[in-house]
Amino acid sequence: MSFLSSLNIVGSALTAHRKRVDTITQNLANISTTRTENGGPYVRKMVVLKESPLSFRNVLNQSQQSSLNRNSQGGVIVDSVVESEHPFIPVYNPTHPDANEEGYVLMPNVNRTEEQIDLMAASRAYEANLTALNVMKSMAMRAMEIGK
Repeated sequence: MSFLSSLNIVGSALTAHRKRVDTITQNLANISTTRTENGGPYVRKMVVLKESPLSFRNVLNQSQQSSLNRNSQGGVIVDSVVESEHPFIPVYNPTHPDANEEGYVLMPNVNRTEEQIDLMAASRAYEANLTALNVMKSMAMRAMEIGK
């Protein structure tokens, strides 16, 4: 695996975890949204990450290509963003404009505590990949010093 492949793997992880952070902050921002374009309350979204495998076949194909044309394999990609299937939370508030005949308003299925924990996990994963990037940068700088 080349140095640039390692950078691409770390870059893919940074991009994927940034998408997780963006989705979680969107969930937190819409925690009180009772009316969306679809007419119902906001639905919690979750990012599904998928491995981008580094297979022997891909490495072999890469080694046969010119060094300028190599496409890195390995790392992680965002497979999809799915909506939660948890039920909405009924809250009694008969004065709310979106209340039904019984006075209940359906609130989004977003749990603030769960979102904050997911945000901390995504943030830590992002920081870990930044640390890996800094280690690789340091290794490259030391390698360039050898040639002096």
